[in-house]
Amino acid sequence: MEVFDLVIIGGGPIGIACGLEAKKKGLDYLIIEKGPIVNSLFNYPSNMQFFSSSEKLEIDAIPFISIEAKPKRDEALEYYRRIVTSNKLNIHLFEKVTHINKTESLFAIVSDKATYSASNIVLATGFYDLPKTLNVSGENLPKVSHYYDNPHFYASQKLAIIGASNSAIDAALECYRKGAQVVLIIRGPEVGQRVKYWVRPDIINRIAEGSIKVYYNSTVKEIQEDKIIINSPDGEILIANDFVLALTGYKPNFEFLKKLGVELSQDEKRLPTYNTDTMESNVSGLYLAGVICGGMETHKWFIENSRIHAQMIIRNISIKHPNTRTHE
Repeated sequence: MEVFDLVIIGGGPIGIACGLEAKKKGLDYLIIEKGPIVNSLFNYPSNMQFFSSSEKLEIDAIPFISIEAKPKRDEALEYYRRIVTSNKLNIHLFEKVTHINKTESLFAIVSDKATYSASNIVLATGFYDLPKTLNVSGENLPKVSHYYDNPHFYASQKLAIIGASNSAIDAALECYRKGAQVVLIIRGPEVGQRVKYWVRPDIINRIAEGSIKVYYNSTVKEIQEDKIIINSPDGEILIANDFVLALTGYKPNFEFLKKLGVELSQDEKRLPTYNTDTMESNVSGLYLAGVICGGMETHKWFIENSRIHAQMIIRNISIKHPNTRTHE
C-alpha cells in the first residue's frame, strides 16, 4: 500500500490551501472530502454574502475577483473550484472518512471507499455538519430544520427562526421579504453584536416597525405540528407555526477528535490541544487547521485568519521529516 506523506481530511478552503502548499513542497499528499469541493460552502444559503472581502478569502495569493467587495456564495464556489481543477490537486470527493487508527509511525485512514496509510494527517473538517440542537420535544418534526437555503420555500408561511447571529438574521430578512410571517426567538436581550454591520440596522428597523416579531430573552419549550411554545419574560407563549428554522450554530465533531486522542479542554469551550507555532496536536503527526481549532468558539477562526495554517503545517512536516520528497 502506498504511504502518503500527508492525508488532508476536509476539502474546504483551508484543506485546499494545505493541498496547494503540500504540492509546492513536493509532498505525496491526498485530500479526502465527503461531499463536493468546499462542501460546507456549497451548503450555505444560496443568497449568502460573505462578511469578508474577496482578498481576505484568497488562498496562496491567487486573486479572487468578485463583482462586489464582499463576494457571494456562488462566486466563492467558482473561485475554489477553479483552484482545485487548474492546479490538478489530488482530491477524492464524495468519500467519507469513518475512522483513523495510528501505529507507532503511521496512520491508517479508513473511508467508505478505501483504506490509506500516511505519515501525517491534517484535520480541516470545519464545524458545519453538526448543529447545536435545542434538545426539546418536537425538534425532530419534519417542519424543523437546522439549515436554511432559499426564502421562496417559506413564502406565505408562519415561520419561527431561532437565533440571533448572521445565519438567523439573514434568513429572517430574506424570508420576510418573500412574504413569510417571521417570528424571531432570541435567547439574549438583543440581536447579536457580530451580525454583519450593514445587516444589523435593517433587522432592527424591521423589528421596530413591526414587520418582524421578536421575543427577546426567550427559549423554545416545545415544538408541535401547528404551533411552538416558548418561555418568555412574560411567561409561556403559544405561537401558531408552519415551519421552524433553528439556526443556533454548529460545532466540531468532538467525538471524532477524542477517538483520535486529541485532548480537549474541560470547560465549555472544549478547545483542542495543539502547538500554536506548528498546529500539531498532542498526537504526533496529527495537525489541526481552520475553524476546528476553536472548539465551541466557532466565531474565532475564519478563512482569512486560518489560511496561514497551511504554511505552518507543511513547514513543520518538512522539518520533522527531512527525508520526504520536499523541495524549495
